[in-house]
Amino acid sequence: MTQSSASLALPPVGKQETGSPSSTALSWRLKAKSAGGQLQTLEFSGITQVEAIRRATTRGFTVLTLEPVGKTENPTMQARGRESFPLLLFCQELLALLEAGLNLTEALATLLAKERQAFTRSILQQILQALHEGRNFSDVLATLPRHFSTIYVATVRASERTGDLPQALSRYITYQSQFEVLRKKLVSAAIYPIMLLSVGGLVTLFLLGYVVPRFSVVYESSGRDLPWLSSMLLSFGKVIYANWIAALLSLCMSGAVIIWALAQPGFRTWLLNQALRMPFLAKQAETFRLARFYRAASLLLSAGVPLPRALEMVSGLLGFEQQIRLQKSRVAVEQGQPFSIALVSQQLATPVAESLIKVGERSGQMAQMLERTARFADEEFARWIDWTSRLLEPVLMTIIGVVIGTVVVLMYLPIFELAGSLR
Repeated sequence: MTQSSASLALPPVGKQETGSPSSTALSWRLKAKSAGGQLQTLEFSGITQVEAIRRATTRGFTVLTLEPVGKTENPTMQARGRESFPLLLFCQELLALLEAGLNLTEALATLLAKERQAFTRSILQQILQALHEGRNFSDVLATLPRHFSTIYVATVRASERTGDLPQALSRYITYQSQFEVLRKKLVSAAIYPIMLLSVGGLVTLFLLGYVVPRFSVVYESSGRDLPWLSSMLLSFGKVIYANWIAALLSLCMSGAVIIWALAQPGFRTWLLNQALRMPFLAKQAETFRLARFYRAASLLLSAGVPLPRALEMVSGLLGFEQQIRLQKSRVAVEQGQPFSIALVSQQLATPVAESLIKVGERSGQMAQMLERTARFADEEFARWIDWTSRLLEPVLMTIIGVVIGTVVVLMYLPIFELAGSLR
């Protein structure tokens, strides 16, 4: 552990659990405040993000910021950074084969024989070869953290103790499918506004680059003085019309730059973090993360993972500040404090979650209560998506209508003035 005074940046808060920094062992630099109020910088090597936060917290520090030091992936992972393993489909097909009576090795060999994607075949070949060497299925998956999350590996490892892999796969499919339903609903809600803005922008550009210049020729031949705003609009349209090739190239280049930037994970993460700082979105993002946290914890508890260990494993689903509060809750649980009180004290439980978790503590059905809590939060988030999309569509139509209407009015304003003078 070393100390310095370097300025640090916050890590991304919108990571998925698969291949996230939380599940990768590397070096971490933390800026923390000691019990005496002094700012210090701590460095830990060869551990996960969660473990780094835990070590700093147990030593009496309050973590302020955290950043990785060094590479997070090996060269092979970097070379294949754009490819991902279809985990949900793999689980569904593997479950179907296991329920049909095949053993694990036979099921994986069948999946390998039918697979046509080279990247997926290479992953299946690695798994199958390791199983033939006598290694456990969960240990093999743990060597591929980019494709098999910590939660998935823990679920499989717990099923190896009970001998019920199909049930564990079924639970994970349910867990991941519910997330996919929300993700698709969110994407569907965003498609119409994007199309609306795109069409509105193209119509506006057509008016400015094609229609406006033709009106300018008519007005110039009349020899009348034009209103200032109309004159500015007509001049802008003439510039676009005279340099339409350069304007078209600029538009295409701008679109290409935007698409390229959105394809970069770092830029997408930065853009997402900036958007989630908006008060209107911050609360909903926190609710969404808490729902995933509750559901993942329920999955692990159902698989037989102890509660403190489950809390450590699912912390990567939360935002950075939430991860710090969860670590404090985990320490409180280990010290004997009820789970519901530990979450409420760190603002990690909604009123509904608090009530349901207390019921789970009394009845011994904590996993079921956490699943119901997640389902309640998902339904609330889905209602918010529906309400927002219904509100956003008329707002965008109004904005586009105002923009196009303003262009049309400014084009016809000199004609209106001419008609008034003729009267």
